[in-house]
Amino acid sequence: MTKKVEKNSIIEVCPIRNVVARFGSKWALLIIHLLNEQSPVRFNQLGKLIPDISTKMLAGTLQTLEADGLVRRTVFPEVPIRVEYELTPLGQSLVPLIQSLTAWAQEHMPDILAHRKRYARHRPA
Repeated sequence: MTKKVEKNSIIEVCPIRNVVARFGSKWALLIIHLLNEQSPVRFNQLGKLIPDISTKMLAGTLQTLEADGLVRRTVFPEVPIRVEYELTPLGQSLVPLIQSLTAWAQEHMPDILAHRKRYARHRPA
């Protein structure tokens, strides 16, 4: 069986798409925000701070953030094992940008909601 050779996708070669695709989920931004507010945080504590996230999604998002160097995972050799998460300096450098985006969203949310409502009423069939 021959392996299909794929060309590099645009997401791999475009820095903004590559980076935003990794931390741009609603969970990743929220986790970064929470780790900035209180750090270090244990896995179960983080799950309690985000009650509507599944354990699988939390673990996967933390792994992605760790793989990108935004989050540090520390395992303590205790019984039971203790794992804590905190932002790395690279992750901390992202916080001001997230805070700016959050401030923009809060300022403009009423306008955005009004536009959505108008669009839904006048949307072509």
